[in-house]
Formats: sequence, C-alpha cells, structure tokens
Amino acid sequence: MAKQKCPECEECLPAWLAAFGDLMSLLLCFFVLLLSMSSMDAKKISEAIGSLSGAMSVLEGGTQTEISKKRMLEATPIDSQDETAEQVNRVQQAVSDANEMMEKGHGPAVTLDDAQEGFVIKLPASLLFKPGSATIENEDALLFLKRVALIIQELPTATEVSVQGYTDNVAPGDNSPFKNNWELSSARAISVLEELILDGVAPKRLSSAGFSEYKPVATNATASGREKNRRVELHFYGGQSKDKESLKKSILDKVANK
Repeated sequence: MAKQKCPECEECLPAWLAAFGDLMSLLLCFFVLLLSMSSMDAKKISEAIGSLSGAMSVLEGGTQTEISKKRMLEATPIDSQDETAEQVNRVQQAVSDANEMMEKGHGPAVTLDDAQEGFVIKLPASLLFKPGSATIENEDALLFLKRVALIIQELPTATEVSVQGYTDNVAPGDNSPFKNNWELSSARAISVLEELILDGVAPKRLSSAGFSEYKPVATNATASGREKNRRVELHFYGGQSKDKESLKKSILDKVANK
C-alpha cells in the first residue's frame, strides 16, 4: 500500500512567542502583587492628581495650556494653618514675657484668650495709662506693643486687628481732659492704635472703638472688679470667613495644648 503524503499544515506562530507571553503574564502578576502590598498615601495622590489636572488644563477656567502660578496654586492648595499657629505661639510667649517684665503680680495681668472669630489680647489700663489719661507712659508696655506689631506684620495679610477701649463706671474726674468715659475709652483705643502704626503696622489692617463702661467683665462694686474693667483689648480676626475659621481653629488648638 502506497504511503500517503501528509497534508500541509498551516504555518504556526514562532516558538519564542509562547515563552514571551508567559514572561509578560508573570510580570503582570508580579506588579499586581507589589501594588496590593504597598500603602497608598492619599495626600500625595491628591497632590499629584491636582498637579496633573492643572498641567493638562482640566481645571475650571477653560482650556489654557500655560501653567501659571495661579493655576498651580489652584491645583495644589497650600495650608497655612501651621504658620498661623506658630504666630499665635509667639503672641502667647510675648504675653508671658510682658507679665514677667512688668512684674504686676498684685494686679490684672496681660492675657490671651480665644474669641468668636480669632483671639484677643487684654491689656489692663493700669499698665498703659495713668488714671484719667490716654497717654501711654509705661516703657515696658511700649516695648510689648512693638513686639505685638512685629507679630501682626508676620500674620496673613487678611488678618485685621480691632483695638477696643473699656472703662469702669467711675467718671474720669475734674483733672482729666475727657468729660466722660466714652471719650476716655475711645482715646485710649486710638492711642494704642497709633502706637501700632508707628511700629510699622499698616493702618488699613487696624480699627478702633470705645465702649465706655457698658461692657464690664467684672463687677464695678469692688476696686479689683473696676480694675479689671479698665482695659484695652486687641481683637485679631481673619478678613474672610474661611480665614476666620482657620485662624480660630489654630488659636484654640494652640491654647488647648498649653
């Protein structure tokens, strides 16, 4: 019987391609395992995505391809909370140093408290003025205001300071140039404001107000209570609602840790 000729087979793929396919499968499995065992940093991923989005012009604002400073800031917001908290810490240290320097243990001390929109420094009037006067004569108090002015200049530009004067319920007296406590409290606030301006604070960041005897923090029935009511307060607050919340949170966190 004659041997039949084997029919021609279709040409197969090269033999090396099977080995190459196995190698690619192994590499894929290897990288999948690596990814599953790695820890993802959500903050870094968010920053990377923001930077890429800004570079590829997928942010709100059109299809511009230039990478400007403004677009980079929009892509990766910068949190300045730590910087603000550091400035608050400096204010707190300045208050402590002022109390030690003035050695006023028998009377009210300079205090730093949190407020609704930021924080407030309370200065007893006895550390700044003579009775019935609105002229700052205490050299230590002037040095303290210079130190506060330097700190104000380093705070975010949106931070503003309101200087507020308060008195007790006793009239200024016949020897005072002021006929009532409204004039006295306002003049004392303006004196502190002008000193801050002389020390380099921008006038547009400052404001002043006098509240006379109508917002006491203690009773006017005792001498110690009246002394607490005679004061000048520096209220620090942010210029925008977001800045106010960030500033207040920094203050509260810093005060709570002390």
